[in-house]
Order: sequence, then C-alpha cells, then structure tokens
Amino acid sequence: MADLPIRRILTDIAAGSIRIPAFQRGFVWDAEHVAYLMDSIYKNYPFGAVILWRTKEKLNSERNLGPFTLPEAREDYPVHYVLDGQQRLTSIFGVFQTELVPDGEHAWTNIFFDMEAKDDVQESQFFALDADSYDPKRYFPISSFFDVTEFRNATKELNDDQVRLIDSVQSVFKEAAIPTQEIATDDRSKVAIVFERVNRLGVELDVFQLLTAWTWSEDFDLQEKFASLSEELRPFGFADVGEDNNLLLRCCSAIVAGDASPNAFVNLRGVDVRDKFDDIAHGIKGAIDFLRTEFSIETLANLPYPASLVPLAVFFAKDTRKISNDERHTLTLWFWRSAFTRRYSAGVVRNLNRDILEAAALREKKRQTTLATGVSASIERDFFTKPFNVSTVNTKTFLAMLVQAEPKSFVSGQKVSLAKVLQQYNRNEFHHLMPRAYAKTMGIENDRVNGLANFAIISAADNKVLGGVAPSKYKEKMPAKETDAILTHALCPQSLFLDDFDTFIGERIDKLNAAAFDLMNTGKIE
Repeated sequence: MADLPIRRILTDIAAGSIRIPAFQRGFVWDAEHVAYLMDSIYKNYPFGAVILWRTKEKLNSERNLGPFTLPEAREDYPVHYVLDGQQRLTSIFGVFQTELVPDGEHAWTNIFFDMEAKDDVQESQFFALDADSYDPKRYFPISSFFDVTEFRNATKELNDDQVRLIDSVQSVFKEAAIPTQEIATDDRSKVAIVFERVNRLGVELDVFQLLTAWTWSEDFDLQEKFASLSEELRPFGFADVGEDNNLLLRCCSAIVAGDASPNAFVNLRGVDVRDKFDDIAHGIKGAIDFLRTEFSIETLANLPYPASLVPLAVFFAKDTRKISNDERHTLTLWFWRSAFTRRYSAGVVRNLNRDILEAAALREKKRQTTLATGVSASIERDFFTKPFNVSTVNTKTFLAMLVQAEPKSFVSGQKVSLAKVLQQYNRNEFHHLMPRAYAKTMGIENDRVNGLANFAIISAADNKVLGGVAPSKYKEKMPAKETDAILTHALCPQSLFLDDFDTFIGERIDKLNAAAFDLMNTGKIE
C-alpha cells in the first residue's frame, strides 16, 4: 500500500476497511499530543510509519477506533488491521471526520490553528481549545478542512490575509500523505513475529495479547485475570485501569522485572507473571486506594498521569502492613512534584524506571530513598495561564489541587460534594470566576479569560444563579457570612470583587503558585 492521503484515511476508516485489533491498546493520547501531531504534519516533520496488516480473515475480537464505533467491513473484501499507528490514525480521523458520531464528549478533537502565531520550527501553531469559547478572530477550526460547507462557514468572517493563510494551511493537509507499511498475510504467527520485532526495535506497541499467549496455562488466562480485576475496581470508579492494556503491561513489568520499558515487556517470562500476579493485583488495588484516600482521585481520568500508578503499584505490591506516616509523606510529595513538573511528559521510560527503583527502595527500607527528593519542587511560570481543558495534564493537576483546598459552594457556602464532581468530571462542574460575558465587555482576550487561573469548582447550577455579571455584582448572591471562607477554599483572592481582571489574575496566580509549592514541600496547603 502506498502512503495514504488524509482524505483516503477518512474514507477507509468510515467504510470500516481500516480496523483496530483487540490486542492493540486503546486510544490514550491527550489533546496536546493530537495538536502536536497536526503541527508535525503541517511542518512535514517525520512522525513514523503506520503499519497495517492486510488480511481476508476477520478477527473475532476488535476495538473501537478511540470513541468511534466502526461500521462492518464489506463482505469478501480484505481489511487492514492497525499494528502500529493507532494513536495517529485515531487523531487524524477524530479531528477531520464528519460522518461518525463519537461516544461522549472528546475535547481532543477540537484542534485550532493559531493565525497569529509566527512560523517556528519548535513551537506548535496548533492548539486544543474549548469549541464554545475560542476566539474566531485568532483561532481557526481545522476540523472544517475536509468539509466544504463547514470550511465556507468558518472562513466567511476572516479578512483577506487570513483567508489566504488558511487556504495555504488547508492545502498542506489536503496534500499530506501518511507514510504506511503493509503486511499482507493470513498467517497470524507471522503477524505476531513482526509485532515482536517492531517492539525490539524500540517502537512502543502494546504486546498485551502476546503476553497473554506467553503466560497462558490451563488454569491461568492473563486477559481473564485483568478483566476480573477491572470488575473489582468498577465500584470505585477505576474499571478503566483494567481496560488500559499499556498501563497494565507497565505495572506487570515494573513489579516482575523492575523495568517498564517496551523491551522489558517483550522479555517477560510467562511463569514469572503467573507466579507474581497476586502481587500485581495487590499493588494496583493498593495504589488506587492510596490515590482515592490521599488525593480524592475518583477515576483514572482524574490522574494527571496514569503512569504515576506504576511506581505506586510497585510500592504496594508486596506489603500488607499499614503504610507509615513517613512513607505516606514521601509518596505524597512525589505525586505533587511529578504532576507540577510534568514529569512524564518527556523521558517517560527513564523517569518511570527511576521512580520504580525508588518506590521499591521506600518499601524495602534497605537504603535512603530519593523518590520525592530526587524530583524538583518547581513549577513553570505560565502553568496556570494555560487554557482550561479537562483532558490536559495542567488542568488535571490544577483541579486536583483545588480539591485539596476543600472547596465550598459559591451559593450555599456548604462543602462541595467532590465525589460527584470528580466522577462526572465534565466541563459543567467548573466555571469562570471572572465571568466570560463580563470579561468580554472589558475587552479581555478569550485566551486570558479561559486560562486556568480564572477557573474554580463551581457547579452549573451555582453558575446559573451567579450569572454572567461582574464579580462585585454576583457577590450579592453569595452568603455574606461565608464569602471569605468560600474564597479561601477556592484559593481565590479578595481582589476578585474589584472587577479588575489584571489585578485579580495576578493575585490568583500568586495564590495558586503558593499552594502548589505547599503541596510539593509539605504535602498539604498551609
């Protein structure tokens, strides 16, 4: 198969001829990954070939393509199963397709081109933004590139220079072709060999199905074991852990071999996984219990980095004893430092393996551990100016911090029911402190209004009561005796009620930074 134009990818996936085998991991990219892929395509940067397996033998078990349920393939026609490149193909299809309806809301499909950004070899010109609140004079929705009607509607308010710019950007994507390699065979053993060899070359694929085969015995089926674990975790909101094959593989490999690299996956011995499965299950359940108890993390979606579950699973894998206060303190500092420094956004395997080693040292007490002290207690200056988007690391970390402050309702003054907020984890539970409608009258740019520092845990019902008026006006609807406490528990300065956006945002960022440093250095907000 020759390189695939994006238009062909959209057509073939929508027709069901490109499919996802069950042994592939699910879609795990966040909005930032998707935006960077679009930037790479636009700048013609290399991003790896897609590997497809062409066969007439349809598999009994398949996955959806991310949130999209694929139609059945045509009878008697070969299908193409994705062996490598699912994240890229799902991203491309999700951003540009208009035929299939996704299951639920997915912010990562809302990718925009920044028309004011300068050409830069390093910085991305594409961003994931809230589709309901972006600035159309600056950001253009690239989802319209392959839909004539939508493209016409999206460009009608642009000036001539902007139209020329967007036309040139659109033409890049219309002409772009995704590098593709094809394996044409009905021999599954050959596919397994290719899969393993690609892993040995350092490309991180999910080998869960292969590991299942390697560990299988008459009384042990790894897939069934994890399916059972998933059901055990479901009442606690963490069933997704049992469905994330890549995360499970990392936990297996970390506990069995002390190494979470792709090469370690391939070299795991089936007998070792079988013998240590109770440790693996105990470690995962212990890690989840710790996250729920210490940080009110109610679902996997709340975690800034799902990978942080791996070192925790290593720590909780063997011991049934009660965790000591010193151990709890060390794990807490490590969690916050890893989140605020965006530890697993780069050098993932290197950092993960170091943390696995230190988590084991903390558990075994054979030497002084540097699990927490080895991670910088620092935060980027613009951390809280990044856009609010519940799928990004910054937003998840920000919300986890707000939860630690035990927020109160802006209308009743009562403590917010965090379990409900975090289990639902949708945009309706979080709203602007300086309302968007009011900020617009003040001429404040959407980018700044939609930054993290302008958000708090405010329910849709409370937000409706407060209205889109100036803070000094909606203050009248807040319980007077509780107003100071409400602001304190929202990590919000009194300057909110001065109705001066710049003053308020500056002081809110100072408060948020101070709280972040408290968490990274003491484990609690002072």
